[in-house]
Amino acid sequence: MRRLLAPTVTILVLTAMMLLPLTPPAAASTPVFRLGNEVLYGRYHHLIEGKRVGLITNQSGVDSKGRSTIDVLASDPSVRLVALYGPEHGIDGKASAGSWVESYSHPTLNIPVYSLFGATRTPTEDMLRDIDVLLYDVQDIGARTYTYISTLNYAMKAAKQYGKPVIVLDRPNPLGGETTAAPVLEDAFKTFVGVDNLPMAHGMTVGELARFFNRNIGVDLTVVPMEGYTRDMIYQDTGLPWVATSPNIPDVDSVFGYMATGLGEGTGIHQSDRFKWIGGKGIDSNRFADLLNAADLPGVDFVPETIGADGGVRLRITDYRTFNPARAGLYALAYARQMNDFNVPKSGSTPSSVVMFDKVMGTDRVGRWLEQRLSPQEMERRYAAELDAFRMLRQRYLIYGYAAKSGRIGVIVDNVPIFFDVEPYIDGSDRTMVPLRAISEGLGAEVQWDGDRRLVSIVKGDIAVNLTIGSGTAEVNGVRKAMDTAPVIKRDRTMVPLRYVGEFLGASVDWDDVDRTVTVTRQP
Repeated sequence: MRRLLAPTVTILVLTAMMLLPLTPPAAASTPVFRLGNEVLYGRYHHLIEGKRVGLITNQSGVDSKGRSTIDVLASDPSVRLVALYGPEHGIDGKASAGSWVESYSHPTLNIPVYSLFGATRTPTEDMLRDIDVLLYDVQDIGARTYTYISTLNYAMKAAKQYGKPVIVLDRPNPLGGETTAAPVLEDAFKTFVGVDNLPMAHGMTVGELARFFNRNIGVDLTVVPMEGYTRDMIYQDTGLPWVATSPNIPDVDSVFGYMATGLGEGTGIHQSDRFKWIGGKGIDSNRFADLLNAADLPGVDFVPETIGADGGVRLRITDYRTFNPARAGLYALAYARQMNDFNVPKSGSTPSSVVMFDKVMGTDRVGRWLEQRLSPQEMERRYAAELDAFRMLRQRYLIYGYAAKSGRIGVIVDNVPIFFDVEPYIDGSDRTMVPLRAISEGLGAEVQWDGDRRLVSIVKGDIAVNLTIGSGTAEVNGVRKAMDTAPVIKRDRTMVPLRYVGEFLGASVDWDDVDRTVTVTRQP
């Protein structure tokens, strides 16, 4: 990749140092929604052009028209798709939970399909040897225990070890970006069902999770963001049909029920009907429903229903935006323990003796609280501080959020967030300064850096812009243009005035003082 900023810069990093407003500004009042895999081909194709690509994906890796990312890459003559990698359930999503999946050769593409849920869960050196870049395109469901994000974490670590860059094609968190709940995982309980210090419901997209993971990994990471996505969106807001992510998650109701009904591993309290019912032996269905409904949890009613010898309740979600599945799951376990006095699984003193219940919870404290018959309200009080601390920590890694609340400056180009590894700032001339490469490529321009002349050249179609570090004069197609500020180098990045660069390249640039957001609209 050509250097553009200072001579020490060798990679492009699209890392989120800015946040978006909850509501798109007026210029984007009817935003188009596009997945990261669509934005890749619409704006960031240069990231894979001429490269040998390895792709971690499964049946959920499709665009808004249902086209598989595998097929799109395989039919792109400028890209060599050389390897596929499948998470739990396999690349077709048909293997049952926990089943060993074998590697094999793709029957039509004649490339290896490596299983990351078989002989290894981490890509080996041989698996990565023939690729130039590793892509990730898998739909998550917003739960720490859903192992697709564990595969992402392990793959990032392997890519770091073997010197391969990672590109994550971002996808929505179906629960929305504001739903967080449950204790934060402790280091002693890190496993494949909990790879990092996250609460059960983390409220992040896979791209944001990748950035969060990368604080401890340091791989060359690029996140290709979604277009038109905001934190308050749930999956139904995207307008996309749900593609079953695994055999027991065939629809959105199963997504929302996953943490509400599936946390009782080893207790006898279990889910049924693909995470839409929870109960067990010794449970009085009516009493269970009364307790849960009396808790007045937002967005859900609990309907008594007995299945065979097991009493329980069926979830009836009344408001998907306010329903918090992980919170409901802890309430259900607490009330079930009060009713049937189930045995709480207990871990031993060694890592190998940690029981699955504690792995799922990310701690052994929940088990102790259940034994003590604490109310769910008291449980929430005891983990409230750590959950608040997590919410503060994750702010650094969010892509979609609130610029005004964060004190940062947001930049949106045609409804796509542009984010930077050096924060935009307002200089002494009251101009918003941004890192050049990210904003230029977001505008569809190519950039070159001349270190001897300290000159940056930006080319888009028939427009050529030259900027010199420290100079208030630009050249646009050979014509000198005066600026009331000048490009500078800050933390090895060339910072340029966004309004001038945008307008020189034919775009309109608007500033929203309330949201502290710059909206750039390219001309067709």
